[in-house]
Amino acid sequence: MKASIYIAMTLDGYIARKNGDLDWLLGSNKKAENVPENEDIDFNAFMDSVDVLVLGRNTYEFVVSYGEWPYGNMSVIVLSSTLTAISDVFSNKIQLRNCSPVELYDELKDSGKKHLYIDGGKTIQGFLEAGLINEIIITKLPILIGSGIPLFGQLSKDVKLRHLETVSFKNGFVRSKYEVLM
Repeated sequence: MKASIYIAMTLDGYIARKNGDLDWLLGSNKKAENVPENEDIDFNAFMDSVDVLVLGRNTYEFVVSYGEWPYGNMSVIVLSSTLTAISDVFSNKIQLRNCSPVELYDELKDSGKKHLYIDGGKTIQGFLEAGLINEIIITKLPILIGSGIPLFGQLSKDVKLRHLETVSFKNGFVRSKYEVLM
C-alpha cells in the first residue's frame, strides 16, 4: 500500500501560522484565491488515485470550518487522541480513530486499500516517523510568513529522499515530488 503526502507550504517551510490560520494560502475569505485557474496542478488526478484520506484533528477542524465538505464520497479517517465525536453534519462521511499510525496503516492495508493520502502536520510527522510514507509532494507558494507550524518536526533518524520531479507554475507555485527511500 502506498502512503502519500500532498501539501502546500510557504517558501520558508510553514504549513500554517502558529494559530493554525491558512490566510496566506486561501485568502481571508477562505476562498482558494491563489490556486491557478487555468493550470493543471495535478491535484485532481492525485485525488482520483487515493482510497482513503487520513486527516489529523487540526486539519479536520479547519476543513469543517468551510461549512462545505470538499471530499465528496471519499473515505476519510480523522486520526485524533483528543476528539470524542465528529460533527453530526459530517458523521456519515468520516470515521474517527484513536490509534497509532502503524495500527491504522496495517488495518487499512489488510482491508485491501491501495493508496492513502496523509494530511495534517502532526499526522504527517507521525506517519513519517513510523516509516510509512512512500511519496512526498510539496507545493511551495511564493510567500514568507516568518513563523508558524513547520511541515517537518524533529525526527529520530534521517529520512532519505529521491527527487522525482519539480514543476513551476506561472503564478509562482513550485511543486516538487519525492520518493521516500526506506
